[in-house]
Amino acid sequence: MKILYAFQGTGNGHVARAQEIVPLLKKYASVDTLISGHQSQLKADFDVNFQHKGVSLLYNKTGGLSYRKTLTGNRFLEAVKIIRQIRLSDYDLIINDYEPLTGWACRLNKNPMIELSHQASMLFKETPKPDKKDPFGELILKYYVPSTRRIGFHFENYHPQIKKPVIRKKIRDLQPEKKGFYLVYLPSFSDENIIKIVKQIPVEWKIFSRYSKLQYKESNVEIFPVDEVHYLKYFESCEGILCNAGFETPAEALFMDKKLFVIPIHNQYEQECNACALDKMGIPNSKILDKKEIENWVNSDLYFKVDYPDDIENILLNEVLKF
Repeated sequence: MKILYAFQGTGNGHVARAQEIVPLLKKYASVDTLISGHQSQLKADFDVNFQHKGVSLLYNKTGGLSYRKTLTGNRFLEAVKIIRQIRLSDYDLIINDYEPLTGWACRLNKNPMIELSHQASMLFKETPKPDKKDPFGELILKYYVPSTRRIGFHFENYHPQIKKPVIRKKIRDLQPEKKGFYLVYLPSFSDENIIKIVKQIPVEWKIFSRYSKLQYKESNVEIFPVDEVHYLKYFESCEGILCNAGFETPAEALFMDKKLFVIPIHNQYEQECNACALDKMGIPNSKILDKKEIENWVNSDLYFKVDYPDDIENILLNEVLKF
């Protein structure tokens, strides 16, 4: 059996999930990999056969999705050209983690494809959504990667085809403890905006920044360039994490029994849906960097126990490879 595993390079979650899934697939099939997108700080720890710039959502530095940057920072005509040229006929199965080029190529050429992504979970009516729906956001979730067969991942099993998060081995192998300091990973905000707020809260903060190339300290705040080794070291021993309302980072924080506070990226509907789901679980969130709400969270004892089993190999064998 020959498989193409295609995954999105916008954000770190898709790459983190691929790090777990690709080696497992290679136990049972011949696997090629394809990545598109250009915003991830994580690097794949396996060979990538095909890489395209693709189409990525781009952000400003004040916590929001930038429509202007998204429109001007992507080569849409080049993406359409790749969709028409990409060769998929050699593969028995395409597994797609929210990657639009192969998604649309499969749609045009009727290649066998199964979507295996967090975003796929958003297309089930049982998944928590904000009371006020975003029609444009719903369209993006439905048509960014068109699929008819899908398995989703989410914080809870809202539907039989929605599985619990894939927690990578690098996280499962950590020995969590709590040393009183707080970790921040908010790539949608500038370092200046984050520092201005958190330095007013008298605990130790460690910020991992997509903008800084150097490590430095300002008052009770220490800033680090994004580096997986250092990040995992501090993630293992932090008290809690302040992050955007993506999927993998909050899921890993819950798995590690860390306090969690999320801020959805403004105008990013998927993150608003994630924040809604977390809110129903009792996890605090805010639409902005709000000093009072963050300070209340730091002074609280808000932990949430989860059970995220290591069952992705069984899912692949019983529900994906039998497709």
